[in-house]
Amino acid sequence: MVRQGLRVFLELEPDIEVVGEAADGAQAVRLAGELDPDVVLLDLVMPVLDGLAALEQLAERGLAERVLMVTSFGEYRSALPALRAGARGYISKEVDPAALATAVRAVAAGHVLLGPQVAQQLLAQAGAAGSGPGASAGRDRMAPQLTAREHEVLDLIAAGRSNREIARALTLAEKTVKTHVSNILMKLGVADRTQAALWAVRHEE
Repeated sequence: MVRQGLRVFLELEPDIEVVGEAADGAQAVRLAGELDPDVVLLDLVMPVLDGLAALEQLAERGLAERVLMVTSFGEYRSALPALRAGARGYISKEVDPAALATAVRAVAAGHVLLGPQVAQQLLAQAGAAGSGPGASAGRDRMAPQLTAREHEVLDLIAAGRSNREIARALTLAEKTVKTHVSNILMKLGVADRTQAALWAVRHEE
């Protein structure tokens, strides 16, 4: 029923076409390989092959960066493993149709998309994991020296915003944003925006 509902929502969007639908994880992997979709929506709890196992198989085929995980609140603890495995987005099944369509477009454009509740949960987990004695000092020693503006840009990258959207939000030239993004990647020692977003989710407060 949830899958049918998601399909109805997406088919109402003029720029989105649903090219396939799978009843289990193994079928999802097979259809993704056959149909070569721009975006793959995966649930975490599926018969035959669960979401993370399906994601790992998609990663082997070079398709993980097309994956948008759609899940329930209780499964948010699996967000970080999914993102580490290559998923581009992680949102709740409870999102409204407009937010779901926006998430699909963001992943199709190569952006990272985390639902607000997902980001809050991950930040809470990161805070709990780093709350022991000496943890703050350890984080300070490991934290790269980002400027205040770079922190703002990084937060927006983690929210799945494009350079153009970041420029508009911060009232900056898009060229300036590109420079900030390049500096952030260099300082964090990461290769792309996805890895920068993961860093932000795990470390930014």
